[in-house]
Amino acid sequence: MDLHLSFSDKFKLSAKTIGHKVVQYRLSTGRSKQLDTKCGKVKGMERKTYYDGESYYSFEGIPYAQPPLGELRFRAPQPAKNWEGVRDCTYARSQPMQKNSIMNIVEGSENCLYLNVYVKQLETPRKLPVMVWIYGGGFQFGGATRDIYAPDYFMKHDVLLVTFNYRVGALGFLSLKDRDLQVPGNAGLKDQVLALRWVHDNIASFNGDVDNITLMGESAGAASSHIMMLTEQTRGLFHRVILQSGSALCEWGTHTDRNWVQRLAKRMGYKADEADEKQLLQFLRNAPATQLAHCGSAIVTQEEQRNYQIIAFGPVIEPYVGEDCVIPRPHLEQLASAWSNELPLIIGGTSFEGLFSYQSTLHDREHMLSAFEAIIPPSVRDAIDADELAEQLRRLKLAYFDDADRAKMELFECLRLLSVKHFWHGIHRSLLARLAYAPATPTYLYRFDMDSPHFNHFRILNCGRNVRGVCHADDVSYMFYTLLSSKLDRASLEYRTIERLIGMWTSFATTGDPNCKQIEPTKWEPLRPGGSELCLNIGEELEFKPLPESKEFVLWDSFYTRETLY
Repeated sequence: MDLHLSFSDKFKLSAKTIGHKVVQYRLSTGRSKQLDTKCGKVKGMERKTYYDGESYYSFEGIPYAQPPLGELRFRAPQPAKNWEGVRDCTYARSQPMQKNSIMNIVEGSENCLYLNVYVKQLETPRKLPVMVWIYGGGFQFGGATRDIYAPDYFMKHDVLLVTFNYRVGALGFLSLKDRDLQVPGNAGLKDQVLALRWVHDNIASFNGDVDNITLMGESAGAASSHIMMLTEQTRGLFHRVILQSGSALCEWGTHTDRNWVQRLAKRMGYKADEADEKQLLQFLRNAPATQLAHCGSAIVTQEEQRNYQIIAFGPVIEPYVGEDCVIPRPHLEQLASAWSNELPLIIGGTSFEGLFSYQSTLHDREHMLSAFEAIIPPSVRDAIDADELAEQLRRLKLAYFDDADRAKMELFECLRLLSVKHFWHGIHRSLLARLAYAPATPTYLYRFDMDSPHFNHFRILNCGRNVRGVCHADDVSYMFYTLLSSKLDRASLEYRTIERLIGMWTSFATTGDPNCKQIEPTKWEPLRPGGSELCLNIGEELEFKPLPESKEFVLWDSFYTRETLY
């Protein structure tokens, strides 16, 4: 994943050149609406969708937790306190504190634990299906902002959409071993748990069906959603799941302790005993949040980046099991008994995920294109000796290049490998687990393959206009109206793809079955235990076919033992 160019940063940077578009998608009637929540009254407003001018209701900036300041910094969130009067929820609050790596500035707020509710209708004969979105950003970036995640396409359907902020970087994932300090890590994931509890407790007030909640996320948001499927903290809080371009079994889905806390404190000027976690915590708790965000993004070494270990603070196996523990043990040990094995699932990715690493590979081209050893997953490398590693490298080269002595890759050969390394093999391992432990529960596999020359925004931002392919995060442009969106001709392939994707996702949220009139006569079937990995390929046309990447998984599976695969 690319340290230099984050999804959120690029949108922010590009938006500065097209600021006039802000008015286009923030159309509102000016009419307000008040509703009751368990903490107090909220005032939202009526808005209109960009394409058709259809009305929907927007409630933004609802606190679901107390501000995570002072003693609550790095700790699990606490539920929001009640308020008097009517809280103004007609505008979004700040994104979480984070480093904008393009402009080299820190932005956002430590006081960030707010959520947004968008709903088509506030009164219907039956409550509406609820869809909850968790944003991606490598656990380092992102925010629940309409700049990237405007609800317009969803609001053409009778659903309710919730987006929310969660803490990122060191503020969200710093972990200490001393139980007395109450900072075991995963505060950002615990934010997600509390947001889901808020939805469960309050969404009926917004015409949402508390018994029909679909959790969905992309990239780190997908890994987060998968973790929410595995933790007992969320049992019963949602009923269906959509994982896009990520899972907890992707190699970046869990992080190892590499003395990140000590390295962060040292970079910030800490000179006391690095082994004294109580002193470390006091130092970091007294530091400006802006300094934490700035320094936390700069402690990964070049050697670690070259080994694809580029995120310092992310989900961890917690060092002790407290009452709010989210990850008590490795994900592999939780798959067989996960409460979510009874939930219908959609899972998949884009057809050229590895384009995400285009810039970072170019920045260190001479090294990265010859770094075959770094392609082997680190958990595999750490468990074998030099001879076994040499044999795995030989098989890798023969499988991909028919040449065991290959010394260097071409750029796009490397990026194709990274598609499987970073994303598709983790997705595949999750599928193996589902078919083994939840064979009777519907699991739908998709592959997003819409290669638009002008509407795949992340690929264009990341690779320029001369590169083609469907990059990691390109599907987001077809789900949410963004600052970079242009108005499409309704007869265009891009508009048809939006209609298809949102049609399937909202149908799944409503009934548990993604088949809908927008994809007829195509029939999307769930996977069958013992069968091949059949996917719905979502391109210019829809095609239900074997997943093209499946032939590569035989090699990647062979790197693991059965016990370490799923």
